[in-house]
Amino acid sequence: MESSNTIIYIAYNKPIGIVCTTEKVKGNIIEAINHKERILPIGRLDKDSEGLILLTNNAGVINKIIHPEFEHEKEYVVTLNLPLRNQFLKQMAEGVKIEDAITKPCSIKAEPNTKRVFRIILKQGLNRQIRRMCSKFDYQVIKLQRVRIMNIKLGKLKTGEWRYLTEEEVSDLFLQLS
Repeated sequence: MESSNTIIYIAYNKPIGIVCTTEKVKGNIIEAINHKERILPIGRLDKDSEGLILLTNNAGVINKIIHPEFEHEKEYVVTLNLPLRNQFLKQMAEGVKIEDAITKPCSIKAEPNTKRVFRIILKQGLNRQIRRMCSKFDYQVIKLQRVRIMNIKLGKLKTGEWRYLTEEEVSDLFLQLS
């Protein structure tokens, strides 16, 4: 049995509709996981998106993972309403002006054997960044799923399920943070 001084790291496959907040609102991530310890989400994943989000009771590590200056990778699989154009992929990779910011260059590639799906790796996390980038090119995001944060992969975790990070995942994570 865990004692309250045990450091907890959780990978959660957030379903669409769950809100990444600790506030007492309907459908918040803390109630969805229902862990007996007090845990906090590491960053956000908007209500309309799904996939990997990490949670912990180690508040000291959160900023080291989410702060944009550290440029930690986050990988997403994105489905659009229209077929991909090569020019779109090229311009997305170079950076896109959204409001008064230009997104940092990123890695992006079409998923093999699909017409409307691509994989993108960001090193920053502006609010609704992928959706806003795509809309600049008149695309609408139909599905957005985060599949990786740094070395932690979503893997076969089913929607709505969570698991503790392995010792190896935690030690690799801390190697990247040091």
